[in-house]
Amino acid sequence: MSEFGIVEDTMFIPMVGRIYATEKFPGILYDKKALSLKEKLPSALLETGNQSQYTLLASASRSANMDRHIQNFLKRKPDGVVIQLGCGLETTYDRNENGQTQWYAVDLPNVIEYRRSLLPEPEKETYLSGDAFSDGWLRQIRRNMPDTPLLVTAGGLFHYFQEEKVLGLLQMLKGFGNIELVFDTVNKSGMKMLQKKYMKQMGHENARMFFYVNSAEDLVTTLGRGVKVLADEPYYKFIKRDGLKIITKISMDISDRFGMLKMIHLEWR
Repeated sequence: MSEFGIVEDTMFIPMVGRIYATEKFPGILYDKKALSLKEKLPSALLETGNQSQYTLLASASRSANMDRHIQNFLKRKPDGVVIQLGCGLETTYDRNENGQTQWYAVDLPNVIEYRRSLLPEPEKETYLSGDAFSDGWLRQIRRNMPDTPLLVTAGGLFHYFQEEKVLGLLQMLKGFGNIELVFDTVNKSGMKMLQKKYMKQMGHENARMFFYVNSAEDLVTTLGRGVKVLADEPYYKFIKRDGLKIITKISMDISDRFGMLKMIHLEWR
C-alpha cells in the first residue's frame, strides 16, 4: 500500500462508516460497492477501535447527504457534470451513476494511484491527479465543456485546511461560471468537539483541523457578489434514526440544534 500523509490517511474513515451503515443500518446508507471492497482493504484500517456508533454513522450520513444533493442537482440540471474533490476512496459514483452523467474524481497522485488499484476507472468517471486547491482540474474540465453546469462536491475535506486556502478555492470558482458546490462543515463549537473528542475516537488525533463556517450567509458575504446560498442545513435533518442507540440520537439532536455539523450548498453565476 502507498504511504499516505496524515490528511490523506483519513480517507479510510468514511469507508469504514459506509461499510458499517450498509451492514447494520442500510436505511441510512446502503453502499454495495463499499461492502465489496471490505476484504481488499488493510484489516487494521477497518477496525472500529474506540469509535462510537455516532462517529461511524457521521461518515455514512455525510455520504447520504451528498447523494441527496447530487440527485437533486441532476434532476434540476440533467446535462450537468459532477466533480468530487479529495475523492479518496469515495464510492459516490457507484451509488448515483445514471448512465449519462459525466463524473470527475480529483485527488493527489498517490491517492489516485491507490484508488485505481481498488476502484478501476469506470466508463463515465475520469480520475484526475492534482491539487484540489489549484485550478488545473477545473481548467482541464472547462476546456472540454465551457458552459456545462458543474456540481463540485467536497466531502470531509475542508476542515483540514487553513481558512485562506479554502477561501482561495471558493474565490477561484467564481471565474468559471455556472458552478455549484456542496460540502460538509462544522461551526466553531463543532470544531472544538471534533478536535477534542471525535478525531481521537477515530484514531486520527494527529490530523489538525482549521476551517469552520458559523453561517453560510456570512461566508457568502466574505466571498462577495455572484454567490448564492442554496442550502445551509442541519447535518442529520434527513437521516433516519430507527434502531439507533439513545446516546447516538441525542448526539445527533444536539448537533442539529446547535448547528455543530451542517451541509452547505452554494451556487456561482
